[in-house]
Formats: sequence, structure tokens, C-alpha cells
Amino acid sequence: MPKIRKPLPAELPEPEIIDLDALAADLRSGAVELVCVLGPTASGKTKYAVRLARDLAALGLPAEIISADSRQVYRGMDIGTGKDLSEYQEIPYHLIDIREAGTQYNVYDFAQDFRAAFADIRARSKVAILCGGTGLYINAVTAGYDFRSSKPLSQPVDFGRPSVAGSDGVHSATATHRLAQKTSVTAITTGTESPHTFFIGTLVSREVRNARIDARLKARLEEGMIEEIRGLLEHGVPAETLIGYGLEYKFVTLFLQGQLTEQELFEKLSTAIHQFAKRQMTWFRGMERSGAIIHWVEV
Repeated sequence: MPKIRKPLPAELPEPEIIDLDALAADLRSGAVELVCVLGPTASGKTKYAVRLARDLAALGLPAEIISADSRQVYRGMDIGTGKDLSEYQEIPYHLIDIREAGTQYNVYDFAQDFRAAFADIRARSKVAILCGGTGLYINAVTAGYDFRSSKPLSQPVDFGRPSVAGSDGVHSATATHRLAQKTSVTAITTGTESPHTFFIGTLVSREVRNARIDARLKARLEEGMIEEIRGLLEHGVPAETLIGYGLEYKFVTLFLQGQLTEQELFEKLSTAIHQFAKRQMTWFRGMERSGAIIHWVEV
């Protein structure tokens, strides 16, 4: 019997160097209304977005960051979601710590909150930088996805067929439509044009990314992630809700319930995050196949 060859990993896109002067000119003219920094977990998105905000400020374009992370909206979920608020320093940020842990928050809520934050930033003559890795949230506000028809309003978006995963922001088109029906969503952007968006992707090899994920996971465990999640349980957040948040919150909750050993916690969670990062890249490359131009940079 011939050996079955495993498919080779997809080639990484070619890295670019962003022409900041050209980007600044487009922001001033209105050709670009929103800058979006996206990428898989552990690729350096927040650091890059903060540095970009400072670089734009030096060119006379002060900027503020809007988070596109489906779990950083929750208060008290700090270590597990990697908020790293100290990284922002003088740069204002939005849509972090806006809901109590355990409450419902979905893509429709995010779209409404994004619109309000975006309008506020623009009204103060500042630049808005959307930064995060939740692909569904990013598509919802940059591609004008209309849940009534399951079709985008402004540009085609090929959702592809990634794994259906509700809490990590990677959904198939069918799952997205089910989510809309479940939450009584009619349309995210009816009557609202999506902003002209300049996409920047943070690029890192799979090997480096996985090494960063494992090192970061070890550090978060040492920093008290288990104690953080134990505290959420003690304050009444149901275990099934934490499990539904996925990744760190799922596996640490299972550990606290006695369903995993400490070694199993690390191994299973590490593997799950590696797989999640791969799905994120699948999502973003799908955006490119649908016509979105993502300028990939090495961080």
C-alpha cells in the first residue's frame, strides 16, 4: 500500500513594508477610513497596532484602537484573553472590559458597539485602528455582512469551510446564519456603508507561532490564569458558560472540575490553541481569496 503523504502547509504570503507616508495621505484624503490590524494569535497584533498608532501620531494623525476580540469584551477575563493592557500605555482603546463575564455578547452586539466607537473616534478627528483576531467580527464591520440574506453588502466574502467554532470567531457560513437566527439578528449594517479599510496582517511562521503560544501559555499559567478562572466560578459564572468561551476557559474549567490532570491541561490546551491559530489564518487567507487586500508584515 502506498504511503499517504500529508499535505504540505500552505505557503506564507510575502511580507511587505508599509509606506506610512502613503497610508497617512490616504487617511487624510478619505481614501482610507479605517486601518485593520489582523492576524492569528501570538503574532504580535497589539504591539504592532500600538506602534502604528504612535507612528501615525508622529505624522499628525493621532489614532485610537478598537479591539476585535470576542472575549476581551469581558471584565475579569484578563490573563486568559491576553489583554495586556499595559501595552497600550498612552494609546486610547475601545471595546475592552465592556461586559460582565458570563453575560451574552455576539457579533451583532459587536457591530453596534464598533459603529459607536468608530463614529466617536472619527468625530474627534482621530484615526481608528481595528485590531484583533476574531475574523467574524472583522468581516461584520468591514464587509457589511447582512444576516438576512447571508450575503455581504459591500464585497464578496468567501467564508470557506473552516471548523465551526462559536467562541473562537471562526465560523462557517451556515453557522454564521444559525447564529443570526438564534440571536434574532436582522442585519448588521442595513443602511450603513462599511468603511474603506486598509488591512495589515501580522505574519509569523507556524513554527515560531507555536513556540510563542507554548511559551505564552506557560507564562499565563504562572501568572495566575487558573486562579483567575477559579475566581470567576466562585463569583457565579456558570462552568458551562466558561467552557463555551473556549480555549483557556474551557480547559482550565475542566481541570478545576477534576476532568484533566495538570499535564493534560497544558498538552490539550496547547494543541487547541495551535489549531485555533491555524483556523484563524485559514479565515484570513479566505478573505484574500474573496478580494480583500491584506498587507502582510513581519513583526
